Amino acid sequence: MISLKRKDIYEQCNNNRWWCCRHDAAIIAARNGHTVTLMEKNEKPGKKLFITGKGRCNFTNAGDEEDIRQSVVTNPKFMYSAFKGFSNYDVMGFFDELGLKFKIERGNRCFPESDHSSDVISALVREMRKLKVNIMLNTEVLDVLTEDIEDGTKRFGGVEYKETTSDKKRLLKADYCIIATGGNSYSSTGSTGDGYRFARNMSHTVTPVIPALVPLTIREEWASELMGLSLRNISISILDNKKEVYSDFGEMLFTHFGVSGPVILSASSYTTAILRKRPLKLIVDLKPALSEEQLDERILRDFSEEKNKAYKNSLDKLLPKKLIPVIVRLSDINKDKKVNEITKQERLGLVHLIKNLEMTVTGTRGFNEAIITQGGVNVKEINPSTMESKLVQNVYFAGEVLDVDAVTGGFNLQVAWSSAYAAASH
Repeated sequence: MISLKRKDIYEQCNNNRWWCCRHDAAIIAARNGHTVTLMEKNEKPGKKLFITGKGRCNFTNAGDEEDIRQSVVTNPKFMYSAFKGFSNYDVMGFFDELGLKFKIERGNRCFPESDHSSDVISALVREMRKLKVNIMLNTEVLDVLTEDIEDGTKRFGGVEYKETTSDKKRLLKADYCIIATGGNSYSSTGSTGDGYRFARNMSHTVTPVIPALVPLTIREEWASELMGLSLRNISISILDNKKEVYSDFGEMLFTHFGVSGPVILSASSYTTAILRKRPLKLIVDLKPALSEEQLDERILRDFSEEKNKAYKNSLDKLLPKKLIPVIVRLSDINKDKKVNEITKQERLGLVHLIKNLEMTVTGTRGFNEAIITQGGVNVKEINPSTMESKLVQNVYFAGEVLDVDAVTGGFNLQVAWSSAYAAASH
């Protein structure tokens, strides 16, 4: 599948014109009458796509146009033209045309009906073979070459590559190239930052690359005690001193190093850059549907039903079992105290704690756990309508290699599809 996470893909067109791109770009270029060659570093196509969406492949989002736009965290305006040219509904239509049955789940997330990402990859490969796209596996692109032209500018001149089983370098002369090499995340799938190196060699600026959509590390030791606990229907806020950086509602997960889950991963895209400078405060509201007054009333009812119970045994109806010992400890109420002896002040302190469970975010996990990479080729040097380089003629960029990223929910793959379509259509 196209952009976002696959490796080096190069396509040849009629009249000795070549394109460097990903699956959907290969298909679009081939449908436009071009002869296409796709170069893939790995032993099989779509290796990173295979693991997206926990192996289910959330390939786009069925939200409206505004949802798609607002999902982009970095350089959203750059993508407006590409989204219009190949929208999320176009993506759904594209895969429907390829015979992929899909479904729409919570949050308008689109998945193959089978829940197998391999079905998405198979549909793309099947169409490429039908269009006689030349797929070169185990082929590593070493450099994207340029040549000087009369007016002092540069244009694409070809590709230097080798088979991964050989040290022999080869040269592929070409006219056009789409670079869709992905970022740095999940390097085991081939995402090793090749595209950034190609871009720098062509004098492009590459903004600092950092992990994004990545779990967060927590300073408090009690957080690791909750490893494996998943909290649903909670809300979070992340504060930089008193300024709110991000807020969301949904699901989170405690791990041995900190926190993860959908709301945390999305939060990371807004916080990773700050976390490289200083820690942030994470506040979790365990009962966002209740005000503090309503929660106090709820606790009073529970306590009145179990007047003679020890405090440590009184929260079973309110909180997950694994969370109770931590809350009891953090509340500073004697765990063996009878609930009918708990003071109003202590009870209100418990209410505040449940509504404001506070943690210190110290950083993020690395690229091997990041879904995407934040940063990349500076979009000021790219034509947003065509994805062509403004520095080198006939070179195009698509997907994660660009300095564009979005939150979870199929939006990053939408960026990949739309940018690749824009590149392959020109």
